[in-house]
Amino acid sequence: MTNFTSRFLPAPDGLRLHARDYAPGAAARLPIVCLPGLSRNARDFHPFALLLSQDAVSPRRVIALDYRGRGLSARDENPANYNVATECRDVIAICAALGISRAVFVGTSRGGLILHIMAAVQPELIAATVLNDIGPEIEAEGLKEIRDYLSNRAFPATIEAAADALERLHGPSFPALGRTDWLDMADAIYTKTGDGHLIPDHDPALADQLQAIDFSKPLPTLWPQFDLLAQKPLLVVRGDHSRLFSAEALDRMKMRAPGIETATAEGQGHAPLLHHASLFPQVKAFLDRQ
Repeated sequence: MTNFTSRFLPAPDGLRLHARDYAPGAAARLPIVCLPGLSRNARDFHPFALLLSQDAVSPRRVIALDYRGRGLSARDENPANYNVATECRDVIAICAALGISRAVFVGTSRGGLILHIMAAVQPELIAATVLNDIGPEIEAEGLKEIRDYLSNRAFPATIEAAADALERLHGPSFPALGRTDWLDMADAIYTKTGDGHLIPDHDPALADQLQAIDFSKPLPTLWPQFDLLAQKPLLVVRGDHSRLFSAEALDRMKMRAPGIETATAEGQGHAPLLHHASLFPQVKAFLDRQ
């Protein structure tokens, strides 16, 4: 892949972090910083970043991050550091290192949780937000599905086989996706080892954290932090087949903050592909206003 520059930057504790920097010279407008899901990485945003950074009328600088333990960022010897608060500090440090004092943030799943924390600890960094299939409360059943999926580490022989497996597993929730989408997803999720084998591109210790969750107790919520996040322009995207982010939770968000914008990713589950043709125009229209 081309059209971006890899940046390697230190976390506050010195761990080596990685980010992709698309169109770093496009400084006329606020940059867009993309934060992926729990086990995902910057590659998830590649098609989305290309559309924004190569726009013929108004190209935008786009930063896509690898959290610690994901993608090209170093793995942490202490898995307890794989938490939203630490990752929020990492995001803030990366923005500072790249000279970004204010940005539009796009947070998918885990990325959206990080933005809830950022709204409380460094709100001046946030100009506007897109929350992709996430809000201040999540569904336990959806989180259990993610736990079980990450715990069952698959090692397909080829990207084509990986795409086939992803489609078999997630296809019912993503009827809108085509073969290219599944191949792109497989390429984002897996990486090759030195001997050519494919493995998930994240530290396996991430799954251990989910195993430790006591699902007999209510999951914590982030409503006070959401109230802060909703003081800035906010677009909330929900996959219409999502089992992590419910329609009822979105309704409560709209009641609490009537000024937020919403979009439904038709034919998609958790988490929607923002670059999909049925969704991208609405997301881009929101971003163009920021």
